[in-house]
Amino acid sequence: MPVYEYKCEPCHMIYQVRQGMNDAPLQTCPTCEAQVARLISAPNFNQSNYSSPTQAKYAKMSDAEEIAREQVWQKSYQTVWLPAPVKHNP
Repeated sequence: MPVYEYKCEPCHMIYQVRQGMNDAPLQTCPTCEAQVARLISAPNFNQSNYSSPTQAKYAKMSDAEEIAREQVWQKSYQTVWLPAPVKHNP
């Protein structure tokens, strides 16, 4: 099942949601009820010897550079996983 990311500007939150391709997209922020925008992110293809695109992107960076880059990103937005909706089927 693909993972979709949605950004809420007022909350400075990024929500990662595991959804089926035919599921309705997230429309509002679970925290503040503002409208969210779906982000376009790279697919998770195995490139060369790397286990993910993120690993390939950071492969040429030193540990200090990688940590500094992530700290800047994390000051701007907080990333949260949203659980899958519970489907009751009695």
